[in-house]
Amino acid sequence: MPLSATLFDMDGLLIDSEILWHKAEVEIFGALGVPFDTIDGRKTKGVYVDEVVSYWRSLFPWSGPSNEEVVDTLMVRVGELVRTEGRLLPGAERALSLCAERGPIALASSTPKPLIVSCLDHFGLRDRFVSIHSADVEPFGKPHPGVFLSAAASLGVDPTECLVFEDSPAGTLAGKAGRMTVVAVPVAEDRDNPAIALADLILTSLEELDPAWLDERFTVKIS
Repeated sequence: MPLSATLFDMDGLLIDSEILWHKAEVEIFGALGVPFDTIDGRKTKGVYVDEVVSYWRSLFPWSGPSNEEVVDTLMVRVGELVRTEGRLLPGAERALSLCAERGPIALASSTPKPLIVSCLDHFGLRDRFVSIHSADVEPFGKPHPGVFLSAAASLGVDPTECLVFEDSPAGTLAGKAGRMTVVAVPVAEDRDNPAIALADLILTSLEELDPAWLDERFTVKIS
C-alpha cells in the first residue's frame, strides 16, 4: 500500500537529546544511590520515562522521593540541558521538509508532552507537525505501538500508510508492531541490535535520506 503520512520520533532522531537524558539520569539516579557504572542509557532507550524510573528503582530501591517526583525532576533537568546544550541532529530539518511535501507529519515520542512541546518550541519546530503525541497518555509505551497508532488516527490514515522514523530498538519494534514502514537511524552502539534489523531502511544519519526512496513509496510524487 502506498504511504501517505509520516510519524517522527524526537529524542535521538531530531534532537541530540539522548546523551542529555543519560546525563540527567546519571545525576539524578546517582544521587539516589544507583551505581554510576550501571546506568546504561541503551537499556532503556526509547522507553517511557515512568518505566525507566520504575526499572532502576526495582534494581536499586531508594527511600525518599516517589517515582512521580523523580520523573518530574528528570523532566526539569532534561529541559534545562536541551536549552543549554541541545542541538538539532544533521538532516533533521531536511527530513521534515521532504516528508511534509509528500503528506502530513506527526510527532510520536515516549517523552512526556510538556517536555516535547518545550523542546520543539526551543528549536522552532512545533508548527512543522499536524499533531503531537506522547506515550504518557497511552496504556503502554514503546515497544507497544500505541503512540504510533494514535498519531496515525489523528492524521486520518491507516497505520499501513504511515512511514515511521526512529532511532531506538524499542521505537523500531513499535513501528513494525503497528504494521508501518520504518526507517531506523540508530547510533553505532545500537546498529547491530536485532530489532534495528527489522526496519525497512537503516541510515547512519538523516542526511542520507534519499528523496527518490520516498517517491517510490508515497502516493504524492514530487517532481
